[in-house]
Amino acid sequence: MAWHTSTSVLTVVDPSNSWWTAIYEPGATAPVCGIYRCQGCKCEITRNQGETFPPHSHHPHLPGQSRICWILNVRTNAPVT
Repeated sequence: MAWHTSTSVLTVVDPSNSWWTAIYEPGATAPVCGIYRCQGCKCEITRNQGETFPPHSHHPHLPGQSRICWILNVRTNAPVT
């Protein structure tokens, strides 16, 4: 889980854009810059728009954890190069 302090400037937004609910497989391309959370183990990674998600070998899952797949947790406004 991403952490923040009470002085952070995070903004709650309407989650109507599909990138908030879409599930991304290893090797897929990130649609927006942000912090993505693995649905299986809750590990977090950052990706810039256009970067690919890590392969299945990026990190192992323990028995009982679901497959490796990513969901957007926090969208960031990093510049796209």
